[in-house]
Amino acid sequence: MTGKRDWSEKLNPVVRHMPPSGIRRFFDLVAEMKGVISLGVGEPDFITPWHIREACIYALEKGYTMYTSNQGLLELREAIARDLDLTYGVTYDARRELLVTVGVSEGLDLAMRALLAPGDEVLIPEPSYVSYAPCVLMAGGVPVTMPTSMQNSFRLTADTLEKHITPRSKILLLCYPNNPTGAVMGRRDLLEVAEVARAHDLIVISDEIYDRLTYVGQHTCMASLPGMQERTVLLNGFSKAYAMTGWRVGYVAANADFIAAMTKIHQYTMLCAPITAQMAALEALQNGRESMQKMVQQYSRRRHLVVQGLREMGLPCFEPGGAFYAFPDITPTGLSSEEFAEALLREEKVALVPGNAFGPSGEGHVRLSYASSLDDLGEALRRMARFVKKRGVQVRAVVNM
Repeated sequence: MTGKRDWSEKLNPVVRHMPPSGIRRFFDLVAEMKGVISLGVGEPDFITPWHIREACIYALEKGYTMYTSNQGLLELREAIARDLDLTYGVTYDARRELLVTVGVSEGLDLAMRALLAPGDEVLIPEPSYVSYAPCVLMAGGVPVTMPTSMQNSFRLTADTLEKHITPRSKILLLCYPNNPTGAVMGRRDLLEVAEVARAHDLIVISDEIYDRLTYVGQHTCMASLPGMQERTVLLNGFSKAYAMTGWRVGYVAANADFIAAMTKIHQYTMLCAPITAQMAALEALQNGRESMQKMVQQYSRRRHLVVQGLREMGLPCFEPGGAFYAFPDITPTGLSSEEFAEALLREEKVALVPGNAFGPSGEGHVRLSYASSLDDLGEALRRMARFVKKRGVQVRAVVNM
């Protein structure tokens, strides 16, 4: 035989036609260049606090190198249950209603695969995290996006939800505080959405990975609303609040039947999350609140400075209430979001993510992560100001951080 075989015809058509992540494409471009300030990836610049790393080291020294229960260490599940009860007043049985996963990403995948039958529709507010629609497609479902905009603070309204429901609607997928916009939804907003979800018997998958990074008011846990715990699949993890992205520990809290179904898939694929990472997560929950709060204070300070800087350079910017992203409007430059991000990277070596990577509703915006040092943020904003000034945008002030 000569030549290489074309494997594309053997691939699952869903995977073959799926575009690569818009975030990863820019990440790969950045890797080829020197001197780039990258504000593209949603990752804290803090190192995991020492006492959490030390718990992992101690676990290794003690010889904890084996599998855990498929559902995760019971001690960790009990700590998660206590934390949810103390923080949001929602009660879960650690033995039957909690599953430790390899990050929230795995929890999302399990939830989709456990719940969706071919053709079932999943309602997703847009702009949305890049993994949501592909996860739905890979599980045989149909993503139905619901546009939001800066004019309505990127929040989902009950009316918008109602308009997109069809007889095939099965799941409502929410992420507030939101990636990429930083939007939050208050209790009143969520109560209205929950009422529609109950009326149409929707399951709500609520990705609350940014819950502790809420700067405006208190985060409302979807499962804490009246009548919602039984129909909510709550996703959360340790990556963002405790600067533990590389540890890959998340969890799912849900009705025992849902958890049993997800656990079946989990035990045939991942088996369990790494034991040392689970022990580190346990330490984070038991003793990590102080270090977490210090990081949150830093993010909040950076949020103010970044939003002010963007507005002063003539780019309208929605005030993010949570997460660590700004989502400025770049239409004053006359460039599309792709053109803006690519030109900024090549001319000024600042990496952002074009807003259309998060769906058509993100066009006209770029996502900027402010989970970077003040020095990097200040320099990045100065370069951006120079860039937009060259496009004829009136810069009101030089960024000073």
